[in-house]
Amino acid sequence: MTRLKEELQSGRFVVTSEIAPPKGPDLGDFLEKARLVKDRVVAINVTDNQRAIMRLSSLVASAALVREGIEPIYQLACRDRNRLALQSDLLGAHAFGIRNLLPLTGDAVAQGDQKEAKPVFDLTSVKLMALVQKLNQGLSYGDHPLSGKTDFFVGGAVDPKNIGAKAFFQKMEEKMKYGAAFFQSQPVYDLAQVEAFHRYCEEHKVKSLIGVLLVKGPKQAAFLNSHVPGIRIPEEIIHKFNGAAEPLQVGIEFAAQQIRELRAIAHGIHIMTVGREDLVPEILDRAGL
Repeated sequence: MTRLKEELQSGRFVVTSEIAPPKGPDLGDFLEKARLVKDRVVAINVTDNQRAIMRLSSLVASAALVREGIEPIYQLACRDRNRLALQSDLLGAHAFGIRNLLPLTGDAVAQGDQKEAKPVFDLTSVKLMALVQKLNQGLSYGDHPLSGKTDFFVGGAVDPKNIGAKAFFQKMEEKMKYGAAFFQSQPVYDLAQVEAFHRYCEEHKVKSLIGVLLVKGPKQAAFLNSHVPGIRIPEEIIHKFNGAAEPLQVGIEFAAQQIRELRAIAHGIHIMTVGREDLVPEILDRAGL
């Protein structure tokens, strides 16, 4: 059993974080960031070419964390691989000791830095989860027997802007049908939405991990609102940034405040600091975790 699964099942408030692999072959800085947070989080998401921007393989980076004794959540996007490559990567991940998995459809290539790339999208995130279920049963996607079973603990991603909509819960049900046991969200700033999401998770015996994003200043807030789907920084924090002597401190306190509010209405948080992993301990300290 993974530590993430054990902690979620225990009922303790769980903290996960996220680190992007480097834009090059040197894992040194990536591993240093992971070491900064390893004692404060249960597991670390390793992103897979997020926003369709090329980075080092999430599989390789996740395996490097396992080697360091740090538990990864391996993100795997359908955008770049057909079902053969997806299965090969999943078997490779299992062979390296990776057990936590977050299947994703993947951001559109048009959002990225190599727009001429040819997208694949052979499967969706839901169909990838169905594939993982087969691997966990010792079968390939074509129902051919494997030499052994995998044992992946699978989560799902949710888009918070649609929380409460019928389609939102239908998509969650699809993912639960194919094995999703926990759900991680992008940042959610409406507590009523968080409560509705959490109630639904409680009713269906899955776990909710709400996204908390460190916003470092007004420029980053404007960029996120304009360029990152699913994220909308509220005017409240943008106003606080205006005229602040230390915008970063405003962002740290706002993230800590969010965590304090979420402790009673979520099973945990997923904290994203976008390159400032060194600030995760301070944010958690201010939040009382």
